[in-house]
Amino acid sequence: MTSLPFSRPVVRLRPKAEARAIRHGFPWVYADELVLDRRTNALEPGALAVLEDGERRPMGLVTVNPKSKIVARMLDRDTGAALDRAWFEARLSHALALRERLYTEPFYRLVHAEADGFPGVVIDRFGDAAVIQPNAAWAEAHLEMLVAALQAVTGVSIVVKNGTGRARSLEGLTDETLVLKGALDGPVPVRMNGATYMADLTGGQKTGIFYDQRDNHAFAARLAKGGRVLDVFSHVGGFGLAALAAGAESALAVDGSEPALALAERGAAAMGLAERFARRQGDAFETLEALQSEGERFDLVVCDPPAFAPHRQALDAGLRAYERVARLAAPLVAPGGYLVLCSCSHAADLSQFRAASTRGIGKGGRRGQLIHTGFAGPDHPMLPQLAESGYLKSLAFRLD
Repeated sequence: MTSLPFSRPVVRLRPKAEARAIRHGFPWVYADELVLDRRTNALEPGALAVLEDGERRPMGLVTVNPKSKIVARMLDRDTGAALDRAWFEARLSHALALRERLYTEPFYRLVHAEADGFPGVVIDRFGDAAVIQPNAAWAEAHLEMLVAALQAVTGVSIVVKNGTGRARSLEGLTDETLVLKGALDGPVPVRMNGATYMADLTGGQKTGIFYDQRDNHAFAARLAKGGRVLDVFSHVGGFGLAALAAGAESALAVDGSEPALALAERGAAAMGLAERFARRQGDAFETLEALQSEGERFDLVVCDPPAFAPHRQALDAGLRAYERVARLAAPLVAPGGYLVLCSCSHAADLSQFRAASTRGIGKGGRRGQLIHTGFAGPDHPMLPQLAESGYLKSLAFRLD
């Protein structure tokens, strides 16, 4: 272990805490696993400390937030690591190398939190722009250095801070969205799967687009050629625009957000396919019911709702909501057509989501085959020790 010319505070696991899991790569220490004495509780959120096991053996450098359920996050196995610009640049370069191997254009998730060595940090790249979500207190404290390293490694000239969401509130951080570097003059065009999406980097959901669905967009688009497509919870046209790019006859996008639908329409226009795109603003459940009463049928129906079960307390209600989506969507699929159902709920695992979807399809009077199960793409890597990192599930059915 490297020694520094200054001492860092020490935090210690309780004697019965599972130190082995942390030594083998688990990146978090929960509040009930750490000795929360007066000195530890006095540390500022985001402070750096040396983590020791119950026998006072050093385990690594952690960031501490006594106000959070995840009280410590592993930053470096070297207790003397200096979080200087070189540290940030080395990790960003490692992350960039993977994305440049995967994609020919600079549109991807560049940093996916713990799996890329940046606990609680998400960075999405949009060509010459990048959006940072510093969802942990340590990242907020080191944001200036992170931004400098990001620009040095990638060459982006525009950097946006998206400081919103439940994760920040759990860390005791305030909400704010700021353009930190450069200037934006409107939505940014993003090319994926042959489609063009318009991403609002300051006012849209999350960072402006959902890169995690890229591979699922591509699979669904293969089912859409020559057919009519219904894209529910469409956001900026994720599945619908990919389907049009793959040769769908038409796409109807449904979403509760009129600004998101307007961006989807602009994307279709940028592709030269505006005449094959239509939008319908309103509550998704009500719209599904209305489309059924209107006698509509589609060759491909996709439902990609927000997280109905973001935490365990919401699991039962969330599973009922997923079942309801499937029940309302299934009758809209033409015989021999396809239904794609998605979940981004951490609390609902794959088997629970699949069971809820299957029940809903049955209650909608349909039967069929499960032909594909999809997950987030490779620019959203996972630590094997964090099963809940696999939040995104996509199920494709062929219905009789």
